[in-house]
Amino acid sequence: MSQKILIVDDEAHIRMLIEQTLEELEDEGVAFFTAENGEMALEVITEEKPDLIFLDVMMPKMNGMEVCRRVKQEMGLTNIYIVLLTAKGQESDRQKGLDVGADVYMTKPFDPELLLEKAREVLELP
Repeated sequence: MSQKILIVDDEAHIRMLIEQTLEELEDEGVAFFTAENGEMALEVITEEKPDLIFLDVMMPKMNGMEVCRRVKQEMGLTNIYIVLLTAKGQESDRQKGLDVGADVYMTKPFDPELLLEKAREVLELP
């Protein structure tokens, strides 16, 4: 069974950048899904059960914090690894993200190599 990554960001160019950063993982059988807001993200999560989610915090319809909380606490999908990506770098924001269940909190602009490294680590790829 192939592993799945969901990329959630309301900005198309950021979704594309993350997908391009991780595209070499496709050769290792990783499937990619994208969503442009929190509501779409929850639909994809319910249908696809991704292994890893790169999740923007500030989005329309439902923010990343709420998506994360619902996935981890309401849906009980604690095995899904969530990386919150945000421009908000304050310690209080980071703590809030971890409190709702995020596994990692990364600030934008992010280092693409770090994203790829994290994806390989989480999916246990060489």
